Amino acid sequence: MRNAYVLGLVTLLLATTLTGCTGITGGNGGNSANSSLNVPIWEIGENWLYTFSTPEYSDDIARLVVATVDEEDGGTAYMLGISSLTEARRHAVLNHNPFLGRITHGNLSAYENGEPQQVLQFPLKQNSAWEFTLFSIGWNAVVISADSDSAAIRATSSDGQSLDYAYDSEIKFFSSFVWTDAEGIEQLRMMFADHDIGYSGDVYFVRGGDLYTNTWDNSGPDAEIRDTFFVSGHPKDGEWDEMIYFLDASCGGGSSSLTLTLRDHSSLSLLQRAMGPGSEEMGTLGTISYPTQEYTLTLTFTGTTHLRLMLAGGITYSWTL
Repeated sequence: MRNAYVLGLVTLLLATTLTGCTGITGGNGGNSANSSLNVPIWEIGENWLYTFSTPEYSDDIARLVVATVDEEDGGTAYMLGISSLTEARRHAVLNHNPFLGRITHGNLSAYENGEPQQVLQFPLKQNSAWEFTLFSIGWNAVVISADSDSAAIRATSSDGQSLDYAYDSEIKFFSSFVWTDAEGIEQLRMMFADHDIGYSGDVYFVRGGDLYTNTWDNSGPDAEIRDTFFVSGHPKDGEWDEMIYFLDASCGGGSSSLTLTLRDHSSLSLLQRAMGPGSEEMGTLGTISYPTQEYTLTLTFTGTTHLRLMLAGGITYSWTL
C-alpha cells in the first residue's frame, strides 16, 4: 500500500514537471495576433544596401549610412546619408528615396516638408492602424501581419494608390518598400540587399528643392519656346550650393532635331544641347554652379522630339566616418 502511494506521488510530480517544461501554458507561441515589434536603436556607421527601381531608373544601387545619432532635432533624430555623392544628388532632383536625411528615434519617421511622417508606428502589432503623408499623398496604413521577426504593412490613398512594405527586426529597417499608383504602375520599388555595421568612408546628404520641371513632346510643326524662371534659396537653410539637373532627350528620324540653352541673367550659357535625327540622351545627371537668381531657357524642336528637364537646388552635407 505504501509503495502504491509513493508511486502515485512520483507520477503526479513528474506530470507537473513535464507540463512546466513543455511550456503548454496558454502563451501565444509566436501567434502574430499577439506579437509586437519595438523600435530599434541605430548606431553610427550602421548601413543598408538597397536597390531602387523607378520609371526613370532600374536597379539603382545605394548604400544608406547612419552619419550621426544625436545631432539632429535636439538629439531626437538620426541623420541617414548615402555613400555616393552622385546618388545623393540623384535623390535631391528625383526625390525617389524618401528615407534620407533626418530619421526620428521614436518611430524611424522620415521627414517631408519639414515634418516627421510616421511610415512606421511602433510597437508594430497586427491590425494597428495610423495615417501619414509621403510623396505629398495622404496614406492610411494598417499592419497586415506581425510576429517577433517582421511586420507587413499596407497603406492606401483615397485615389487608389498603395504602399506595400515590410519591416525586419534583424536588419532594423525595411526589407522591401513598393509604391504603386492608381494605374497599377510601380513608381518605386526599394529592395533590401545587405546590412552591416562599422561603415568607414565619406557619407553625403544633399538637401534638395524643386526649381523647375517640364516635359515637351513634339510631333508637329517646328516650335521655339522661351521660358524664364526665378530661383530663391532654401526657405530655412539659405543659398543653394549648386543646381542639379536631370535630362531625358530624344529625336526621331528624318529631319528631327532639338536644341536647349539655359542662360543666367548675364546671358552666360550654363547648359547646352544640340541633337540631330536618331540621337538620344537618357537619364543624364549633372550640376550647375549656383548661381544667380534669374534664368532663361530657350528650346527649339523640329519633327518628332521628346525632352524632359528637371532642375533642383542642392545644399550638400558630408561626414567622414
